[in-house]
Amino acid sequence: MLKSLYSGISGLQSHQVAMDVESNNIANVNTTGFKYSRANFSDLLAQTQAIATAPQGSLGGKNSVQIGLGSTISSMTRIFSQGSIQNSDKNTDVAIQGDGFFIISPDNGSTYKYTRAGDFKFDAGGNFVDNNGFIAQGWLRDSATGKVDSTNPIKSINIAPGLTTPASPSHEVVLKANLDSGTQVETFSPAYEVASGTPPSITTPGSSDGIDAAGNPVPSGDVGVMFNESGAAFSLQKDQGVWASFLSSQKNGVGVVQGGAGELNLTFTLDDGTTKLITTTGGDPLNTAAVNGNRFTAAINAQTSVTGVTATYDIANNKINLTNTNSSDSTSHNINVTAGNANSGVTSGSVITAYKYQYDPAVVSTATGIDKKFTTLSDLRYAMEKQARADGGGVAGAGNNIEIKVNAQGKFEITNPGGGANDYDMNLKVTAYSAVGITDNTRFSRNMEAMNAVLPAGSGGKAYSQGFNAATHSSSIDVYDSLGSKHTLRMEFRKTAVDVATGSTWDMKITVPEPATINTIAPYNEKTGSIRFNNDGSLSTYNPPNVSFSGNNGSAPNQQVSLSFGTPNSFDGMTSFDSTSSTSGISQDGYTGGDLVGIRIDQSGTLIGSFSNGRSFGLAQIAMAKFTNNEGLGTEGGNVFTQSANSGEPIIGTAATAGRGFIQSSALEASNVDLSRALTQLIIIQRGYQANGKTITTADQLLQTLIGLKN
Repeated sequence: MLKSLYSGISGLQSHQVAMDVESNNIANVNTTGFKYSRANFSDLLAQTQAIATAPQGSLGGKNSVQIGLGSTISSMTRIFSQGSIQNSDKNTDVAIQGDGFFIISPDNGSTYKYTRAGDFKFDAGGNFVDNNGFIAQGWLRDSATGKVDSTNPIKSINIAPGLTTPASPSHEVVLKANLDSGTQVETFSPAYEVASGTPPSITTPGSSDGIDAAGNPVPSGDVGVMFNESGAAFSLQKDQGVWASFLSSQKNGVGVVQGGAGELNLTFTLDDGTTKLITTTGGDPLNTAAVNGNRFTAAINAQTSVTGVTATYDIANNKINLTNTNSSDSTSHNINVTAGNANSGVTSGSVITAYKYQYDPAVVSTATGIDKKFTTLSDLRYAMEKQARADGGGVAGAGNNIEIKVNAQGKFEITNPGGGANDYDMNLKVTAYSAVGITDNTRFSRNMEAMNAVLPAGSGGKAYSQGFNAATHSSSIDVYDSLGSKHTLRMEFRKTAVDVATGSTWDMKITVPEPATINTIAPYNEKTGSIRFNNDGSLSTYNPPNVSFSGNNGSAPNQQVSLSFGTPNSFDGMTSFDSTSSTSGISQDGYTGGDLVGIRIDQSGTLIGSFSNGRSFGLAQIAMAKFTNNEGLGTEGGNVFTQSANSGEPIIGTAATAGRGFIQSSALEASNVDLSRALTQLIIIQRGYQANGKTITTADQLLQTLIGLKN
């Protein structure tokens, strides 16, 4: 009978403990990061009154007779299910989504405690603390590398009040852009582009460069890859070009005198190397010069369709003027005049009606002879000027002072100022060149034909071609020196050559504003190079790979700034497709000094500081710990857990790695207590308690009955 009393008492005690546990759960329904507990019931040791027996013979076996002695709370289980995430308006609030704990320390890192409550803040000393004043542990930014290294030991997170960041000089400029490889471009500029003044004449035959006002080379570029004023490519092919004649009609002729009984023989040297002989029959010895001139003119014009040369008789000067019309595929430019006999009435000699200028990207340019070759605009300019100066040999004043130069608009500019020993009235005539297998490049010839003009010697008149342009593109970005001062780094690209087998080449010019320098030779604030592309538009190579920058304002000199234009043979940087030139991305890594104006926390637990200079970078990172057995952790109150012998060692690392949950900022994890479950559990505990109380009163009534038997 007494056993039932003790069983009831143990049941009451067990349910009282369960009541205490559930009451604690309900009390913490609004505690941040709280994890509810569960009381685990177990029975007590049973009293055995008869042991079990095995079957014997014809008798079956018997079970043991055991009477239980009640119940007890054998263990407590803490349930670490995820609590709901509640957004807050505080940017230093953090919640863990998943497994893991924040690491906090009450003694600046000597001992560690753990919590799920992420209600952190900065104290007056810049420590990142919880509501108990315990300092959150993690990793701090290394001032030398500028990185937060999570492989180092953890330490207390402290961000000094009034934190500032010093200036960081630029070490790298990254550019991603496309340079238009098409035949119609939107961005272009004159073939010469100088800051001020006009590039003077070039006096070096075959030079590919002009000379600017400071005496420095200015790339003129391959005419074959240039564009007209509408942005349409010339696309010059080998041997395409123009005819040009400089002499006035009075100079370009054959003398005629009275007489003419003999024959007149004219040998036209055709462009294909063959000759055409024109012969007149003898005339009356008493013929006048005019009669002979007209007779000879008619004979020449009868063969114009073959020679491309027309003749007119100048009666005032008794000359037959010859003009190259380029009207035939076998045009003449060299005419040998031979009198059939002494009475022919003409002066024997040689007449050149025009000079041929042909484009050839693969040979050294030539400026002498009747057939001239050119590759660059400088080659063409020099060859024309040398011929225009006739016997001057390209030296001003030796023959005449005719000057042909390319001005700042990319146009040929021609003047005939006079003052030379062999001045003449220049009658410039440019016509398109065509021949068997060589078509007229109309865009190029139209540009050149705009120069056609008569410029008398000593006149102030000028003749101009249409503009020659190069495809260009430019990008600029501010870079910083060691003092945090800004300097604009400008990169200009100009298309200069195309190789059908390998790809295109663009010149590159890098400039910074004075007094800053990036070069050891003048101009000191400018550095030139080139960039090449493969024939699929991918980057091939570029030079220079870096510049040595000096601000010359008290900042550290020779600051090395690398230029990152992409990986060779790939499309991750600079490209050259048939698409409008554009910059899709440009960046650099320098910045000026600034003050801390705000902090935010990302999903990895990194505290990212925002500074007044517009820069943001990680200042620290919150560490997280994971345990093999979360239920083995002990509690100390204040939302704090402690390591125990059965929890295992903490596995420390960053959020969202190795099974640790990620961190959500401006949020807190609510208690995981389910109030409806807890209230239901209260009813169950209450009924259990009442039932155990009933067993005691029932046993008492039985004892009363037993005691009453002696009466």
